[in-house]
Amino acid sequence: MALSVSAVLLLAVIVVLLVRRAGLKVLHAIVCVLFGFYLAGSNMAPTIDDFSTNVSDMISDLSF
Repeated sequence: MALSVSAVLLLAVIVVLLVRRAGLKVLHAIVCVLFGFYLAGSNMAPTIDDFSTNVSDMISDLSF
């Protein structure tokens, strides 16, 4: 659960920065949020979740 909350907060910060700095229009951000909402309810949601979990595991396994 902590990972998903962290990912949501990170993505929210990125969207806010894009709206303020990169000229992303609020309407575009709303469309992206709605797309993500409906995508989460689709049959692809488990595959996307597995992919994001694998990527985060790979990043955490990197040793610097």
